[in-house]
Amino acid sequence: MHAPHSQKPFDKTAAQDLDRGPDHIAPDCAGQNFYAIDRGLRDLLQLYLAPDDFRRLEPHFDRLGVLAGGRLDELARAADKHPPVLNPRDRFGRDEDWIDYHSSYREMEKIAFGDFQFHAMSHRAGTLGMDRPLPAVAKYALQYLFVQAEFGLMCPISVTDTSIHLVRKFASTELKDYLLPKMLSDDTATLWKGTQFMTERAGGSDVGAIETTARCEDGVWRLYGDKWFCSHVDADVALLLARPEGAPAGTKGLALFALPRRLKDGRRNAYRIVRLKDKLGTRSMASGEILLEGAVAYLVGDADRGLKQMMEQVNLSRLSHGVRASAMMRRCVNEAFVCARTRVAFGRTIIGFPLLRRQLLKIAVPTEQSLSMFLFTANAMDRANAGSRNSAPAATTFRWRPAPWKSAAATATSRNGCMRGWSAMPISACSGKAPATSTRSILSGARSARAAPTGPLRPR
Repeated sequence: MHAPHSQKPFDKTAAQDLDRGPDHIAPDCAGQNFYAIDRGLRDLLQLYLAPDDFRRLEPHFDRLGVLAGGRLDELARAADKHPPVLNPRDRFGRDEDWIDYHSSYREMEKIAFGDFQFHAMSHRAGTLGMDRPLPAVAKYALQYLFVQAEFGLMCPISVTDTSIHLVRKFASTELKDYLLPKMLSDDTATLWKGTQFMTERAGGSDVGAIETTARCEDGVWRLYGDKWFCSHVDADVALLLARPEGAPAGTKGLALFALPRRLKDGRRNAYRIVRLKDKLGTRSMASGEILLEGAVAYLVGDADRGLKQMMEQVNLSRLSHGVRASAMMRRCVNEAFVCARTRVAFGRTIIGFPLLRRQLLKIAVPTEQSLSMFLFTANAMDRANAGSRNSAPAATTFRWRPAPWKSAAATATSRNGCMRGWSAMPISACSGKAPATSTRSILSGARSARAAPTGPLRPR
């Protein structure tokens, strides 16, 4: 937790006079301000944010940049080494099934949900001193900085944010009054974090094949079945799809429900976390399987429009995933440049070699493209929310290239990997944490923004 920073001030003169083995190893970018070193981000934020918004929010961008390169990075490394642990029963044999998290993860939660209030910044005033909800451009820029240090926790952050969106838009007044004060709380002790459970063994991409059923018993909806892959499995409230008895087959028969972890009287709801997934990446955040045994749930919106309502959350999540891919690319580029500017070979720093400079350019350019793409898309969302009447999707302005983060991670690894232990490298976090996400996520998320493209970007 408190290991010394690997980053040290770089002295060009000293770099030419290395005489100890460890001194030959290039430092990483720990200790840097990830906002201050990102010229492209700073320039684009000034382009897309109103001058007064930029003035008020830049100190928070800078503060998060310092955290991402410092304390948050330390916490993320520790949390990855100490994954969550499921306790299925208490010592008396009661099925309480709680999850223990390492203190590093809990501290990151306080930064995300308490200090920056990522979950609420799109939905109410009061976050980061703003007198209104933050623009999408600002929210996704903050996500971009956060993920350069910690990827796993961004799932609970984002899915709480998008769950609030669905509840606000589709839930009844009574359900809103019950859930929203808890989900929008700035007190981490009382906050209800959200999530989304969709995947089942019978239905992954084929959502219409899911087997979870809903029965209305004495005026109360109860759910039966299981969900196969549930990220943020111990969330306080989950939005999920189930088929009411008598509803037609396929996606038309699916309804959207809100599933609280605890009932109004404080008792545990009737579902169990069966086990946690042993994942290759995002190990800090708990994903698992749940078994629904007549769990109480609340219908959200129209019973015959469940999937259409849920897809709004899916599209917003896709854009967030695209932002995360861009953030991992940026971290890889940062690491590669630090190594290139400090590693000495054949009597000079290796950034002076033309072939290496070409390789750095090959990862820096798509990284800048991904940054420009997601901020442009977020700006399109802001314009749509402000009432733009143009309906052409922002996504039509872009050409898609699959998974550019893979190229960035591979190149950065080749610059750094042979010179450091793999598991100790920040690059391993980018490679291991990256899910099947790419620029496609940005494009898919953009389809939910109905503002027409303007400005210098034009389709070719």
